[in-house]
Amino acid sequence: MSNENLNPDPAPDAEEMQFQADMERFRDLAMRTQADFENYRKRSLREREEAVKYANMTLFERLIPLWDNFELGIQAARAEGSEGVVKGFEMVAKQFQEFLTASGVEPVEAEGQTFDPNLHEAVGQEPSATVPEDIIIRQLRKGYKLRDRLIRPARVVVSKGKA
Repeated sequence: MSNENLNPDPAPDAEEMQFQADMERFRDLAMRTQADFENYRKRSLREREEAVKYANMTLFERLIPLWDNFELGIQAARAEGSEGVVKGFEMVAKQFQEFLTASGVEPVEAEGQTFDPNLHEAVGQEPSATVPEDIIIRQLRKGYKLRDRLIRPARVVVSKGKA
């Protein structure tokens, strides 16, 4: 026998080293591609869930001004003393309010709250001896949220504090 066959671990030649380096590079590329695909899948799922969750946002943006007018109609009917009309309006208002609540629409709390520019639109400030600075004195128009997203900010008057 020759000495070549006795050495079980001959030193790798350049071609074999290149092959090993290529294998490592392709293994790394495959793992990165798999991770990228998994991230893409998770992001797509999250975006789809969000699209479903907020699909009716535009509808509610258009419906809320109608709701405002309906509430004004109830107030006008109460002022006239039309008890039957008021009762009918109130029944419809209750159904509509239940529909909004079931759909995830909720009013933005305003009066007595600390002013938050993410939820409230300040249209004025007034001095107040009883209400501390940056606390909402009065709500001029209701604001609404769809789950955790603002549909419309509440229009408010904020206290300046003592004059």
